Amino acid sequence: MASLSRLQTIARSLKRNPLPYSSAKLYHPCEATQLASSSRTIAPPQCLPSVPGYWQLQSRRTLILEPATSASESVKLNRLSDSDSGIVEVCLDRPGAKNAIGKDIAVPTVFCAGADLKERKTMSPSEVQFFVNSLRLTFSSLEDLHIPTIAVIEGVALGGGLELALSCDLRICGDDAVLGLPETGLAIIPGAGGTQRLPRLVGKSLAKELVFTGRRVGGKDAKSMGLVNHSVASGEAHLKALEIARDINQKGPLALKMAKRAITKGLELDMVSALELEEDCYEQLLNTKDRLEGLAAFAREAETQV
Repeated sequence: MASLSRLQTIARSLKRNPLPYSSAKLYHPCEATQLASSSRTIAPPQCLPSVPGYWQLQSRRTLILEPATSASESVKLNRLSDSDSGIVEVCLDRPGAKNAIGKDIAVPTVFCAGADLKERKTMSPSEVQFFVNSLRLTFSSLEDLHIPTIAVIEGVALGGGLELALSCDLRICGDDAVLGLPETGLAIIPGAGGTQRLPRLVGKSLAKELVFTGRRVGGKDAKSMGLVNHSVASGEAHLKALEIARDINQKGPLALKMAKRAITKGLELDMVSALELEEDCYEQLLNTKDRLEGLAAFAREAETQV
């Protein structure tokens, strides 16, 4: 996989300065750059595209498409321009190790093969614990980004590779993708968020089956169980992710930030508290320049249709 330190740096940077008002991110495997195994990202795992910047309405939104990369060269950041300004791609590019996640991290047919087991064998138990804890915190940082993120999965996304994708808001894969958490076969468990994010996505019972058995699933099955949002023809996941990213990029960046907060944090609360959170998020948008410009644009469009 790409370099963990590089991923941490990107996550911290985007969190501090998310491309002024970024709203979406793409992470996926790209022919040229991939973040996790083979992918492009707008904001974390494999390749990430980012979207424009302020309300002009091209404020910056960042969509993540997962890709793969190595050491500082393992993880590459690509900011798209022109009509796609605001979309940032984070790509994993470590072909020799199938975009495996290591201390340093593209393979066209691999999103991310998981942990770099060859490297892992050279680590002491304390080093392994430190690395896994760092990986867990890095994925949590990606998940906490205020902008939407999209993981683009072409090929294999196993172990830490799938955990990387699970930390994104949306997941797009090719029909020939292979996803799974095989850790129990190595006498360990998913340790970078897999045991917590997977059941929240597909349900407790199915998550237990997938983790207990280490079963691998294809793109179409992943779509049917809710593990990914879309499964498309092989090689077209990046295009689908960009299509969604561009659509998101047209929406108000502050609204996207508040919507993500309301949904993500609301699921952790009881209904009464969650509705109060929604009210708070809504109120923060009432007097924003974004909202006023959006209403003015709607009024102008309505007039032209009369």
